[in-house]
Amino acid sequence: MSAPVITFLSDYGLEDDFVGVCHGVIARICPDARVIDIAHGVPRHDVRAGAVILRGAIPHMPVGVHVAVVDPGVGTERRAVAIRVADGRLLVGPDNGLLWLAAADAGGVIKAVDIGQSRFRLEPVSDTFHGRDVFAPVAARLAGGAKLAEAGEQIDPDTLVKLELPRARRKAGALVTSAIHIDRFGNVQLNLRHDEIARSGLNLGHPVQLEGGRSGRHEAEYVRTFADVEPDALLVYEDAYRTLAVAVRHGSAAARLGLAVGDELRIKPSEPRSPGSG
Repeated sequence: MSAPVITFLSDYGLEDDFVGVCHGVIARICPDARVIDIAHGVPRHDVRAGAVILRGAIPHMPVGVHVAVVDPGVGTERRAVAIRVADGRLLVGPDNGLLWLAAADAGGVIKAVDIGQSRFRLEPVSDTFHGRDVFAPVAARLAGGAKLAEAGEQIDPDTLVKLELPRARRKAGALVTSAIHIDRFGNVQLNLRHDEIARSGLNLGHPVQLEGGRSGRHEAEYVRTFADVEPDALLVYEDAYRTLAVAVRHGSAAARLGLAVGDELRIKPSEPRSPGSG
């Protein structure tokens, strides 16, 4: 049989020992597990960014146990949960919306348990490091073959905290989108996914006008890839996660447009130039 897989995403960073300690806890409990680090550079306490990254990454991971820890409410009354989704995966993390987008894309939640008082947790439990004391040991036990029902008290999946992203809309001839994630290259992911892009009215290979952020109006090209425009040019494209995005070839679209996560960006076809203009 193949080794069990545990994936791990957090906002812990790599400067401190948090990630390594969680790896150590997993190794002590389930030494056969293969741990895949998705990302640990999620912006601190940014649950939405973690949820978007997790949603994009999970389909490319083996089915297994998937731990996510972006937990600004650690030590409060927020629940710690483990959930089974329709495609057979188990997701473990805080009940703050972090798991919701990935769970919804995987077919929805089939079963959920509260692991805050799990018999699998480490004792004594720190009020500030549930990644080590709750999430990692529960994930390791589940990867090692424990049943979900053994990990905690069953809860109604409908009571899980849901994370809703803004929906793109049309207004005054423009497609009004929102920035939902900005990566380290400054590429801006928007709230429009593949099926919606096909109905958006955008035409591949045609120029578009962008307006929003802090820097006014810009011209861009709606293209397949970065090489379809000149260096330093703005482009709109469908990214590797089949989501509409904006980039600057060899530059930062976030900086060029003055965009932050949550900002709106309006996109519409560029006005045709009059004869002789230029």
